[in-house]
Amino acid sequence: MYKVKEAALITGLTEHAVRFYTDKGLVPSVQRNENNIRLFDEESINWLHGIRCLKQSGMPIEVIKKYIDLCLEGDSTIPQRSALMMEHKEVALVKLEEAKRYVAHLEQKTALYLDILEHRSPDTTNPGNWDKIQHMHADVFYSLSVRKT
Repeated sequence: MYKVKEAALITGLTEHAVRFYTDKGLVPSVQRNENNIRLFDEESINWLHGIRCLKQSGMPIEVIKKYIDLCLEGDSTIPQRSALMMEHKEVALVKLEEAKRYVAHLEQKTALYLDILEHRSPDTTNPGNWDKIQHMHADVFYSLSVRKT
């Protein structure tokens, strides 16, 4: 049997996370001794590993709890668990596409900074300087009349 500190070391979770997950009822096999100290057996460690994987994939705690509850009901819930994973995968794919857009934006920004550092372009990244370069990008900046209203 392992205590919280050992369970954390084995699973790569923090002690805080191990306590949090057990308090949320995500580790059904966790036990407590006469002093109310959490004790983890191999099954509990497996649950923690599973929780860690699901959490790292971006799955919310409430969905992880639902998944665990379904697992505890047995093989008859395999279709529901499969559907839950497919739904989560679709959400993750949307987030992946969003992350790709963020990376593309950052690639443009880093290229711009390289141009600025190599004196091929003025610094257009600092809002404090925009009044000096407004003539370069009139289509992007608000006119003074728009700003005053």
